[in-house]
Amino acid sequence: MDEPRKLILRCPDCSSRLVIDGITGEVLFHEKAKTRPAGGKQFEELLADLEREKIQAEEVFAREVAAHEDRERLLEERFRQALARAEESADDGPPPSPFDFD
Repeated sequence: MDEPRKLILRCPDCSSRLVIDGITGEVLFHEKAKTRPAGGKQFEELLADLEREKIQAEEVFAREVAAHEDRERLLEERFRQALARAEESADDGPPPSPFDFD
C-alpha cells in the first residue's frame, strides 16, 4: 500500500514544526518551538529586570499611600464642613409628611 505523503516544514517566523498532508494541504500536526527558560535572557538581565520592577512597585505604593492619606484629610475636612452646616441650619422638627401635601 502506498502511504499518504506528509510534508514536514519548519515555520520561518516562529520555528515551530508543521506536519502537512501532501494531498489536501491540511496541517496534521503542529509542534511549538522549544524556547529557552526565561525567554533566553541571562541571569544578570533577569536580576536587573526584577530590581526595576521592585523599584517601580515601591514608587507606585508610595504614591498610593500619599493619595490615601490626602484622601483621608479631604474626607475629614468635608465631614467637618457638612457638620458645621448641619449645626447652623435650624431643625424645625420632622420633615413634612407626603400625605400633608394633598
